[in-house]
Amino acid sequence: MQLYREEARNLFKLAVPLALAQLAQNSTSFVDTVMVGKLGDDALAGIAIGATMFHFVSLVIAGILYSVSPVVSQAVGANEQDRIGSAVRQGFWIAIFGFIPCLIAYWNAAPFLRWLGQDENVVRMSSGYLKAISFGMLPAMLSVPLRGFLEGISDTKPILVISLVGVGLNVFFNNALMFGNYGLPRLGLVGTGVASSIVYALVFLMMAGYVWYKHAGYRVFQSVGSLEPKMLRELLRVGAPIAITIFFEFSMFAVCSFAMGVIGAKELAAHQIALQSASTTFMLPLGVALATTVRVGLFAGKGDRRRSKIAGQVGMVMASAVMCLMALMFWLMPRTIVSLYLDVANPENQQVIELAIVFLGIAALFQVVDGLQVAASAALRGLKKTRAAMMCTLFAYWLVGLPACLFLGFSFGWGGNGLWYGLTIGLAAAAFALSIRFHSEFRGDPS
Repeated sequence: MQLYREEARNLFKLAVPLALAQLAQNSTSFVDTVMVGKLGDDALAGIAIGATMFHFVSLVIAGILYSVSPVVSQAVGANEQDRIGSAVRQGFWIAIFGFIPCLIAYWNAAPFLRWLGQDENVVRMSSGYLKAISFGMLPAMLSVPLRGFLEGISDTKPILVISLVGVGLNVFFNNALMFGNYGLPRLGLVGTGVASSIVYALVFLMMAGYVWYKHAGYRVFQSVGSLEPKMLRELLRVGAPIAITIFFEFSMFAVCSFAMGVIGAKELAAHQIALQSASTTFMLPLGVALATTVRVGLFAGKGDRRRSKIAGQVGMVMASAVMCLMALMFWLMPRTIVSLYLDVANPENQQVIELAIVFLGIAALFQVVDGLQVAASAALRGLKKTRAAMMCTLFAYWLVGLPACLFLGFSFGWGGNGLWYGLTIGLAAAAFALSIRFHSEFRGDPS
């Protein structure tokens, strides 16, 4: 038990700044949603679809770059310093090439959204938002390897500080460009995208400046323009399954959002409120999961299988415990949560408010399993067993969750409620499959 207590302390110390940084980064989307709510239901529905497509495309591409953190942490454990800087430099190349398909997707979103049956006004608003935010995607992607580097060497406090500065900048530029303050034009939802692009660029510059000044010994920016095929192949080998895993998970949520748009604009607005709230609380176990990847990878690099197993187990328990608390909040105070987005005293908002309260009640059910699945997936990532995680999520999200969403939502006639119950079933299947797969890596080892 002594090793478990020691690991819990170390994991907690590493996870707290990462969890707070994730909350700060996610609060950008939260602030966007809250401020866009002042523009009306149509704008709220527009950002629901626009933000869904934005995150779906960018996270799948950026998923390859998430390989930097486990590669760096294992290199730290194995005392292979040259590999650390190399991983970051090759991550920059992947970011540059990955930016191109993102740009193409965002600028050609309108026909795709019409094909999905979205309301024309929602299509117009969403496509304008996507074009505006596309300019910030390159610096956003270049930031991912730098963050993976800082996570891998366990220097996580600067990530938190920079993320908090980014939140303040986002509020300022949103206020300026959405509503036309400080003498600038009123751009509405498009202004939200422009503001995000500016913030992404500034955050990258801050992070690059810190790494260059504080960690010059790792030579991250030395020969930054050179391709290193061996490291590039390793990042792609580890990262491609991570990207596909994210694709499987996010596609389930994306299809659910698009399906909600087919049901109705008010259902979609309520869905955005519930989904944004759930994604905000998810940042806490995600911070624990990121720390779990580093701790598991550190011991894997040292060849200490027992401590790798303990690190993974502690991470899964800690993430699940955090989400138990978040589930209670969703059950006990849903109207208070909805009031953050809409004026609950306005009769025009009542239908959206009541739908959002119901969705939040269902979202509380999947909070615990959501925490378990992200920590188990992160533990496998720390072992570089990303292909195993990919296969588990294929089963959970496409073969279980997605069919459950569509069947319960449409065939069973439960509408938006059915879509949310389907999401819960998919996440529960992922939590079970991923946790079993992680423990199977240590079958036959001494306790």
